[in-house]
Amino acid sequence: MATMRSLIRRLTHRPSSSPHRPVSHHHKPAPPPIRPRLPLRPGQIRDRCFPVRRRGLDPVEIRDFLHRVADELTTAQTALVAVQEENVRIKKALREWQSAQSARHHYR
Repeated sequence: MATMRSLIRRLTHRPSSSPHRPVSHHHKPAPPPIRPRLPLRPGQIRDRCFPVRRRGLDPVEIRDFLHRVADELTTAQTALVAVQEENVRIKKALREWQSAQSARHHYR
């Protein structure tokens, strides 16, 4: 039973406490700061190099795959920009339509 308790303590990263004193759940250590990761750019993917190891992967296949991924990322980013622009256009048209409808209902 004691070994199970110590295992649970180690897994939950709680400090050991005496069996007579309850464990305080009010203070939690601050999580480590998270560095925001910037989105990958196609050029970063194309230019990525990996060290060659003995019995490693074929560098030509890796380079071809990275170029394919970069091309697909370029396509996805271009489509995203087009969708965002269309979204702005539709929202503007909707606001104009709502304003026109609102003006028609006020003057009846």
